[in-house]
Amino acid sequence: MTAKASAALVKGSVTIAGHRTSLSLEPIFWRALRAATVERGLALNALIAEIDEARTTNLSSAVRVWLFERAVARDEQRG
Repeated sequence: MTAKASAALVKGSVTIAGHRTSLSLEPIFWRALRAATVERGLALNALIAEIDEARTTNLSSAVRVWLFERAVARDEQRG
């Protein structure tokens, strides 16, 4: 996959608190988000709703930051 293709945004729709909304993420973030749902045993909508409750910026950015912080925490645990 080229850098240009891997950076293309992919739009997805989710339901948060009964309301449909969309967010645009790069494919690598969608993959990481789906992996997080499997690891946590949550539906995609449920995980995004958790991220949404704590966000201070737009939803797409909040998801990216959440995933990055999760990756950093995992690295720190590994030492």
